[in-house]
Amino acid sequence: MMVLGIVLFALGIMVSIVLHEYGHMRVAQWSGMKVRRFFVGFGPTVWSVRRGGIEYGLKAVPLGGFCDIAGMTAYDELAPEDEPRAMWRQAWWKRVAVLLAGPAMNIVLAIALFYTVALGWGLVNRDVQPIPTDRVAAVVGDTCAGADRCGVGVGPAGEAGILAGDRITSVDGLPVDSWSDLSEVVSARPGQTVPVTLDRAGETVTTTASLTSSSVGGQERGALGVQLSEEGIPQEILDDPAYQTVNTYDALGAVPATFVFTGEMIEATIDGLISFPSKIPAVAASIFGAERADDSPVSVVGASHIGGQAAEQGAWWLFLLFLAGLNLFLGAFNLVPLTPFDGGHIAVVFYEKIRDALRRLRGLAPGGPADYEKLAPITIGVFVLLMGVSAIVITADFVNPILLTG
Repeated sequence: MMVLGIVLFALGIMVSIVLHEYGHMRVAQWSGMKVRRFFVGFGPTVWSVRRGGIEYGLKAVPLGGFCDIAGMTAYDELAPEDEPRAMWRQAWWKRVAVLLAGPAMNIVLAIALFYTVALGWGLVNRDVQPIPTDRVAAVVGDTCAGADRCGVGVGPAGEAGILAGDRITSVDGLPVDSWSDLSEVVSARPGQTVPVTLDRAGETVTTTASLTSSSVGGQERGALGVQLSEEGIPQEILDDPAYQTVNTYDALGAVPATFVFTGEMIEATIDGLISFPSKIPAVAASIFGAERADDSPVSVVGASHIGGQAAEQGAWWLFLLFLAGLNLFLGAFNLVPLTPFDGGHIAVVFYEKIRDALRRLRGLAPGGPADYEKLAPITIGVFVLLMGVSAIVITADFVNPILLTG
């Protein structure tokens, strides 16, 4: 199942790339521009075919793709019959529409995947509220509470004398006002022996528990061996969406929920994109044995490996969510205002518009197409930097991949 998941996720990435470039191609055609080539991958051509004046093909390195539109810059060599259809000759809004179409397709695909998850499994409630204090009860776990205590007795809670029905009010002197509070306090104290105060049918009981320690996502976390009990909690509390970690929807209700969730994920994606450069040194360090953070950048290799792990665990909802999140990141990354990204070409279009507006105020004629030769050093620098970062991340994905916890 792991291999199948990797293959399926890699195909998902391929489909995402194809749809991105298809967005560019279709809007270019609708705008009257000439599309010459549509390829998936880079490097030597593996296969190609010509249909309707467009060469479609597959190249040897499937790490991207491109849609070749005639005359993206005034320096492109064009056949005489293609001159009127050159991209740089078209209205500014048509050029921007073509450039935005690729990232827009990634966003549309992400929305479709989020909607699928909403219908099939439900969406994570990012604003989940902790169950009120007087609704929290503790139930002793009857299995291990940590990797080093698996199969031994009833775990630290049982050894400490905690009983089903007890309400935990403090741990290590810190008040526990909800189940999330309890989880946070206990998780931060792996392997420690801490005092625990209980409310047992109105009587205050104090005991001591030796928390277990287990590794979750590369971090050591403590465990007490208790579970949340629904006993005594009114049904209206259990049914209230505010207290649900996952909200489920019907086909109609999933629509607004999907757009709200997409908005939240776009915000998280932008934050991740801003923090992207600062995470690269840690990724490089992970190649040489340093711990790799769960939220560190991944390449196509690492993303496919995570997708394979999700499939192996039967977490297809996670598989789809990760693919959707990857599409949002690809869309946002392509809008970075630097050439050769789509956002860089959009920036050039707006530069031309602003420059010509200022020239008109001075009684001058429009300045013509931007000089892309002056942007060549920036373009080459960005490309070299991108290749270097890609090499670091791909290497880390091979030698120190991100592992999902089961």
